[in-house]
Amino acid sequence: MSFILLVVHAICCYWAVIYASATIYALSSGRLPAAIAVVRISGPRARFALETMIGRVPEPRKAALARVRDPFTGETIDEALALWFPGPKSETGEDMAELQLHGGRAVVAAVLAALERLDGLRMAEPGEFTRRAFENGRLDLTAVEGLADLIFAETEAQRRQAYRQLKGLLGERAETWRARLIEALALVEARIDFSDEADVPEGLIEPAIAIAHSLRAEIAEALEGAARGERLREGLVVAIAGPPNAGKSTLFNRIARREAAIVSPIPGTTRDVIEIHLDLNGYPVTVLDTAGIRESDDPVEQEGVRRARARAADADLVLWVVEAGSGKDRISIHSMGEQEQRGQEAWLVRNKADLVNYNKHEWVKNEREYEFTNTFLVSAITNEGMNQLVKCISQYAGEFFAGGEGVLITRERHRKALEETLAALDRAEKEGRAGREDIIAEELRLASRALGRLTGRVDVEDILDVIFRDFCIGK
Repeated sequence: MSFILLVVHAICCYWAVIYASATIYALSSGRLPAAIAVVRISGPRARFALETMIGRVPEPRKAALARVRDPFTGETIDEALALWFPGPKSETGEDMAELQLHGGRAVVAAVLAALERLDGLRMAEPGEFTRRAFENGRLDLTAVEGLADLIFAETEAQRRQAYRQLKGLLGERAETWRARLIEALALVEARIDFSDEADVPEGLIEPAIAIAHSLRAEIAEALEGAARGERLREGLVVAIAGPPNAGKSTLFNRIARREAAIVSPIPGTTRDVIEIHLDLNGYPVTVLDTAGIRESDDPVEQEGVRRARARAADADLVLWVVEAGSGKDRISIHSMGEQEQRGQEAWLVRNKADLVNYNKHEWVKNEREYEFTNTFLVSAITNEGMNQLVKCISQYAGEFFAGGEGVLITRERHRKALEETLAALDRAEKEGRAGREDIIAEELRLASRALGRLTGRVDVEDILDVIFRDFCIGK
């Protein structure tokens, strides 16, 4: 039985190597039909594929007009531009070719079908081109994540942050930190391994601890801006909450500028949380429409209220909407429940101003008696006051994300790796005062290892699938 298992294991390993070393291809441009469709080929047989499809290999990195033929029928599929990028100086680090075709579905299907029939070629998996770029040293993990963020960026601020990450904002700094850590570790290990040598000086631990102390200060400073960078990726979350029938869904639709939520005079119509994603002056904002907060015997509505409370609790800004002049307009945010009190911003929005006679110069005088930091009088039906409300949300988003674009840390993974590094450096400094050289060396190794995981140098197999799974095929 053990022999059979060994044989099966050997076969699996063999096919894993063959699968990983195969030449891959995929459509790397957008949805069809389109003006241009780009088919990318990468791997050891990319040159063979190009020669087979167009009959030659163009001069490296220069586009050449070529007729793309089906090698099995000889039929011309399309006239296209062909490009050749010999490795290792290509995006993936391997031999790579591109065919820039006319973007019709039939054209692309014919080219992909022809490539599929070539020996040693297979369709790429999601993110496989980028993964090969990582494995061949063309990108580190932080740059890979920056590329993913750049693809999914919805606002200008997110684009700028992602591009900086792609170009090495964090990766290069982490490698610099790691080099200094290795320098400190070398000093400590020299002291441990060669303490009996006459030409090894006594005072090697102090400069090593000084390096660790300096690094600790720099990493701690980087961690201070972690929340801003992570939130810029996710966006500012604004929850519209309040009692039933206050016009929350109408307000939501007015902000969305479309009929995103069902509007009804019947209380309790909104049962689940509805969300829209907006770009306000280049900043990402997610607006939530939640169920009316009230006591109910309806189990479905109870669940809607529970979800409303939970989403409002996690929001960065709560718009507490009440009906102007209804007697409920001075309601406190505490009515949402104690679990929501986590210190987030809360604004009072008095809606339906068009239905009441209201002294618009008196309604603001007591706005700060309660937990609300801002108060608005609006009519979601007539649009009165809405422009001012949206403008203030946009300004708040700008203040909320102020300084977020230039921070080093944009993901939870980054933050946790640097927190591990910081903790190891703290322990190294503590051991430095105790004079235990072997433990100092071990803590410096742990700090270096945490930084290595950040960029993908060590122990990253368990997180690679998580990072690459959200990439599209062809990237």
